[in-house]
Amino acid sequence: MYAVEMLGITKRFGSTTANDRVTLQILSGEIHSLLGENGAGKTTLMKILYGMLRPEEGEIRIRGERRSLEGPSDAIKLGIAMVHQHFMLVDALSVAENIVLGYEPRKGAMFDAKKAEAEVAALAGRFGMKLDPRQKVGELPVGAKQRVEILKALYREADVLILDEPTAVLTPLEVGDLFRVLRELQASGKTIVIITHKLKETMELANRATVLRGGTVVATVDIAETSSEGLAEMMVGRQVSFEPAPPSAVADRPKLLELKNVSMSKRRVPVLNNIDLSLYGGEIVGIAGVEGNGQTELIEAVTGLHPIDAGEVRFRDQDVTAATPLDRIAMGIGHIPEDRNALGLVGAFSLKENSILGLQRRPAFQRGGVLRSEEIASHAARIRADYSIKSEHIETPARALSGGNQQKIVIGRVLSQNPDVIVAAQPTRGVDIGAIEYIHERLVEMRDRGKAILLVSAELEEIRKLSDRIAVLYEGRIVAFGPKESFTENELGAYMTGGSADGKNGGGRE
Repeated sequence: MYAVEMLGITKRFGSTTANDRVTLQILSGEIHSLLGENGAGKTTLMKILYGMLRPEEGEIRIRGERRSLEGPSDAIKLGIAMVHQHFMLVDALSVAENIVLGYEPRKGAMFDAKKAEAEVAALAGRFGMKLDPRQKVGELPVGAKQRVEILKALYREADVLILDEPTAVLTPLEVGDLFRVLRELQASGKTIVIITHKLKETMELANRATVLRGGTVVATVDIAETSSEGLAEMMVGRQVSFEPAPPSAVADRPKLLELKNVSMSKRRVPVLNNIDLSLYGGEIVGIAGVEGNGQTELIEAVTGLHPIDAGEVRFRDQDVTAATPLDRIAMGIGHIPEDRNALGLVGAFSLKENSILGLQRRPAFQRGGVLRSEEIASHAARIRADYSIKSEHIETPARALSGGNQQKIVIGRVLSQNPDVIVAAQPTRGVDIGAIEYIHERLVEMRDRGKAILLVSAELEEIRKLSDRIAVLYEGRIVAFGPKESFTENELGAYMTGGSADGKNGGGRE
């Protein structure tokens, strides 16, 4: 029996069709992956099921009965709950208070805190979730906050649980814990829908998957009868390579960048502590870590975006500690920023204008303070062609392009200057699987030309695929560093959360 049927669903936003006659059928008690690239229509479809959006066409059936959902409250009454990618929790309230919010047990006219805590403790215990009902949510790590969201849905007696990109901000250990919880929920009879673009978690967890591309259904398949390669081809319409980057074959490997005892504070709080790190030509060094452990500050130290308190930054054995960001770019330190919208692009500017952003004072693009329009146009056209940027014209505004094409502008601008050191910060964040493959190929190509690449990514799979060496950053310190072959995924996850390879707290690795 189907727990949910969405039949012929169409949803438009102005002239854009987000869902085009989509049919999705979810079996009771299954884990179903809703798979597709960014912009494929996955989240829109689930927001319709949760009552947050109304379709122009189609119908929804819950356990065989046609239903009209005017809002999330209707969905909740029908046993449907959604855990959003950005959690809807109140940090100042306790775990129990967040879970029962809006459904509070009472003793007379008063909130019965003890009963709420007892009910939440019993519910958490039933599904093997370790949570203290009295602890403030603001004190919890991300994985625990996600468990609070799941318990909040279960407290409302949800039978169908929708999770939007549930592993996006989790460490490998937290992902494993989440998968265990979801399997327990499935065993208890719950139906789970996971919105994702990650093939690995689909293959590991789901029973079936429905693939969306461009707002339409490509196929619904049994996971036991498909492969990651098959799913990827459905998602992008062509074959996609999953092979790890081959080892670097560069023979001459000069030291191009060195950080010596670098420390940094912000608002008098230490954020980097005695960082020692060297990058050599012909290698990719990946920085693994849970976001917020000093990655942004490490990028700022290398690129000059924030002054360091102590230590030294050296480029080609020259002290560049006092050099400005523009000075460092001119020397040969390229920077692909972690937030392309805040630091990489001006949305209202055209592809042409963005192609020289930060480079406009160079003689190639200006003379006597006047921009050289023909040279800039030629430069932008080369980037558009070389990086397969899909735009009608070089005059197309950046904001009119997809995330993947916006990222290609930034990467094309940086790599076109042939820098010796490339700081690639979250280079594929918010980018489709086809564009991810392309960006990876270009970074490996630069490595094989003798460049040194510092890769900072929240995607551990990306770190493991591309890096020659991996450094793990935890609370502003490098706690482990070595060739990628010397780490298992579980070891990296342990280091990322302050443990060590043997599971004990503390310790490091050279």
